[in-house]
Amino acid sequence: MAYHILAINPGSTSTKITVFEDEKILKEVTLDHPIEEIAKYDHIMDQLDFRMEVILNWLKENDFDINTLDAVSGRGGLVKAIPGGTYEVNETLVEDLKTAVNGEHASNLGGVLARRIADMVGARAFIVDPPCVDDFDDVSRISGMPDIQRISKFHALNHRAVAREYAKSVGKKYEDLNLVIAHMGGGCSVAAHRNGKAVDCYNGLDGDGAFSPTRSGGIPSGDLIRLCYSGKYPTVDDMMKRCVGNAGIVAYLGTNDMREVNKMIADGNKEAELIKNAFVHQVARDIGAMSAVLNGKVDQIILTGGIAHGKDITDAIAAKTDWIAPVTVIPGEREMAALAQGALRVISGEEEAKIYE
Repeated sequence: MAYHILAINPGSTSTKITVFEDEKILKEVTLDHPIEEIAKYDHIMDQLDFRMEVILNWLKENDFDINTLDAVSGRGGLVKAIPGGTYEVNETLVEDLKTAVNGEHASNLGGVLARRIADMVGARAFIVDPPCVDDFDDVSRISGMPDIQRISKFHALNHRAVAREYAKSVGKKYEDLNLVIAHMGGGCSVAAHRNGKAVDCYNGLDGDGAFSPTRSGGIPSGDLIRLCYSGKYPTVDDMMKRCVGNAGIVAYLGTNDMREVNKMIADGNKEAELIKNAFVHQVARDIGAMSAVLNGKVDQIILTGGIAHGKDITDAIAAKTDWIAPVTVIPGEREMAALAQGALRVISGEEEAKIYE
């Protein structure tokens, strides 16, 4: 029996939609939303009706009967810290997404949209491996300051998807491997995966580890504190935007596109060359640190995310890290497939859905 699954991945200015028959893509699209349209809404969840209408209209225009759906799988959002896996969307989960229990993010819409559409047609609704997947070792939570706890917040959906893809390619299970995975996109996150669990990671959202095209990464705390009190950035929001959104490569070079950085370098821009080399240096440093978390017993290093399409970047990182373990490059992201696969594993009876509490 084949199953029809709708995967929904809301981004800040786009909504990705893919219809699957089991793991086969039937229809897919990325619907871009004008910034002026998004700007009408004060909060992410205020966009719910707008996004719902956009999705349903596109499915209708492409002659897909939503009544044939067996499941709807949405991007997880910033929920409470939970172990990895596929979760049935229940009322508690919907409430936490709507109230932004762990912060506002466009992905918070994913689970709520999934539940709404699933309820319309009598299907099941899921989220899969949200950004707050937490399988940390206890020692990974200690920051050095009792007021602040290190938390697990990373590109969990793509991390776990490429981990499974790699494991399948070598005839093993994700749960049987030790992996260090570096996701390199608009944000970057590097994690140590031990036997199917990310036991430590660099927080790719709130400023930890390597800088990225739009994020500062880890900053010397003394200098950051002095900047906060300098008066240059008078509000918390101002400072947060300086660290997430207006930081990293774009702050140095005015672009968040590594392809544009390469053009600058080709034109003789020495600063662009320095920033690119620093990016490689910091990602490689993070990989080394996460390898230590695994006591150096690393089966494979995996480089993924949009930046991993650049062979110059992946070759440079591999040259710094392949003494630790072999390096595999799985470029881009597997998020839509991962959403469908997570739902499929449950509705086909391969695994049980987890309960969000």
